[in-house]
Amino acid sequence: MGRTLAIIKPDAVRKNIFGYIISAIEEAGFRILAMKYIRISTEQAAEFYAVHKEQPFYKDLIEFMTKEKIIPMVLEKDNAIEDFRTLIGNKNPALAEEGTIRKKYGETVTYNSIHGSDSLENSEKEISFFFSKSEIMGNCTG
Repeated sequence: MGRTLAIIKPDAVRKNIFGYIISAIEEAGFRILAMKYIRISTEQAAEFYAVHKEQPFYKDLIEFMTKEKIIPMVLEKDNAIEDFRTLIGNKNPALAEEGTIRKKYGETVTYNSIHGSDSLENSEKEISFFFSKSEIMGNCTG
């Protein structure tokens, strides 16, 4: 089984559509191993998105990700990363395939409702950013 990180972004939380997104994830065969409803600080967002620090959209991205709560999740499924990237669609909702989460709920490249890890290396790093091992089902002892 593979794992990936998903984040339901502030635009989806604000529009109160996260339940639909969670249902789509479960219907696609993913198992949710961990989930939080949190607000991240500017410092946390800056650390999480440090890879984009030199990009012109960086400051707007940090502001966007800290303006509302988010819902990070650890998902499990065979071929999790690739299958989740297919489920969410192109980061630009206008270019996303019909039926994808971003096509249904996204508005722009930034306001696209959901984040998904793009590689095994990033998935592991992103999961550990939001969750300790003991918070993830299947990793608990006792």
